[in-house]
Amino acid sequence: MEEAVPFSIVSTVKALSGALRRDTEHDAEISREREKLWFKESSAKNLRNRDFLSPNTVLTTLYSGGEVPSDVLSGIRSLRGSGVLPMGATELTAEGLRVCVDRCAAFRGVLCGITPYLRPAAQRQGCVLINCPALHTKQTVPSPDTLALGQLRTVLIADHLGAQLRRQGYTVSFCPALPQDSDIVNFLKTLGIDWPTVPVSWTNEDREEKMKKALENSTYRDREMERGKRRSRGEEIEGEKRGIKEEVRINLKQVVQDENLQGYDPSLGTCTVQREALCHLAQLDSATADFPVPTATALHVTSCQDEFRQQQTAMLWRAAGATAVQRLVICGPVKTPGVQMNAAQYLQLRKAQMKEASEMKYGDQVEGQTWDDIIRVMTSATVRFELLSTVHTSPVTLDVQRDSGVSTKGPRGGVFVMYNCARLHTLFSSYEKGVEQGLYPEIPGGTELDFSALKEEGEWLLLFNYLIPFSELLDQSGQILDHEGGTARVNLRTEQVCRFLVSLSKDFSSYYNRVHVLGEPLPHLFNQMFCRLLLLRALRELYHNALDSLNLPPIPQL
Repeated sequence: MEEAVPFSIVSTVKALSGALRRDTEHDAEISREREKLWFKESSAKNLRNRDFLSPNTVLTTLYSGGEVPSDVLSGIRSLRGSGVLPMGATELTAEGLRVCVDRCAAFRGVLCGITPYLRPAAQRQGCVLINCPALHTKQTVPSPDTLALGQLRTVLIADHLGAQLRRQGYTVSFCPALPQDSDIVNFLKTLGIDWPTVPVSWTNEDREEKMKKALENSTYRDREMERGKRRSRGEEIEGEKRGIKEEVRINLKQVVQDENLQGYDPSLGTCTVQREALCHLAQLDSATADFPVPTATALHVTSCQDEFRQQQTAMLWRAAGATAVQRLVICGPVKTPGVQMNAAQYLQLRKAQMKEASEMKYGDQVEGQTWDDIIRVMTSATVRFELLSTVHTSPVTLDVQRDSGVSTKGPRGGVFVMYNCARLHTLFSSYEKGVEQGLYPEIPGGTELDFSALKEEGEWLLLFNYLIPFSELLDQSGQILDHEGGTARVNLRTEQVCRFLVSLSKDFSSYYNRVHVLGEPLPHLFNQMFCRLLLLRALRELYHNALDSLNLPPIPQL
């Protein structure tokens, strides 16, 4: 039996636009225009009387006087199609044409088949290398004390991208590999980051030599400039014959021009190949050794301060023969006004604040391994949401004054999200205890329930704004990789999952504080209670899936 195609906001808007224009052909040609014809409502206030609106400004453009023909209205009400939400009432108002979804049918369709709403809309194929220059060896292996906050941000973004792309079907590798049990590896583990490692004795010298020879023999090697440099230093040309080590210079500008690459710095010129660059190139070569070339993409996740150097490295890699598509994910700086702080100090501060806040709320029970694990995960959540909730190209400003603290309540990012996820776990634990005690029966199959019982405005808001669009949200980074042109930079919207979870938690918290889900154990109340439990069970799975893309495990209690 084929799985039903899930409802989709995008599919519904396209269908509504086609019906409004009475246009059944040339879908691809007008798809961009169609997006402007309708607005999906999201605020609780507007959702009380409409789900989609086509404003009067649109209607007057399409029809004389803004009068929508009756056959068009009839066509909208009877809309059907793959992924299209079931239509309810339509009404012409002073604001425009408003459309309501058949909410009972939508609840039934989603909650009786929730699985496709919790995964990316499409599965893709291909290999992605996520390269994090902040972790590459300079003189020594990076450590938590040498890792700047801006560099930590790039590592967290790289980790989040990897989790997202894997769920979309990509094979993902990370670069560079780090020495096993090193301080930096253990530090990353405390943040839930499982970075690839190699034995301490591991060496990549063979690949470094391979990359050196590739660059020495590259068609982009600038021998004229090398000779000019040696002459300007008074070196004997014959010295080369006596084994004197010669420098290798690569014309990066020529690489950009020959490959017709867009978006690279126009000041990329000729650069001398340094040992540090060879180490970096060898790691890239090693990480992509098993990649099928036609489908390989390399994402260099780096800070804005290091963008130019990473563009140089990307072009050196291409000059050495690499054919992978390369994109740069450029991250803005992290600012801590009035305070100088490295990654280790920042994590230590947030952990101390999290422990103090927990002790103030929960008292003496905050002790033992269970609470140590909770505080570790909550600290990781705080750090991730602080550094990932801002558009990655923009700067982040952190308040790291010791007395500012972190809160275990209130809409403040990671802690608030984890707290609301834990509330769902507590709710279902209470329900299961009620079942064991004979107070409540087991939740029946969704087809046995009457979903018209879900009348509370918060219930539709949770379904329409979060459960239905979640699959499309998960799919976005893969779509961007699929359709991105040849520019150097790529914007993968790494802030969206964090922002989505914070917004969801605000709306869920508001609903949960208003509505008593587990009612009296009376048979005539069970239908509504079961419908609500199905909705919140789906929401709990959404939380788990979203947190998984941030490498944050759900916490059963808080």
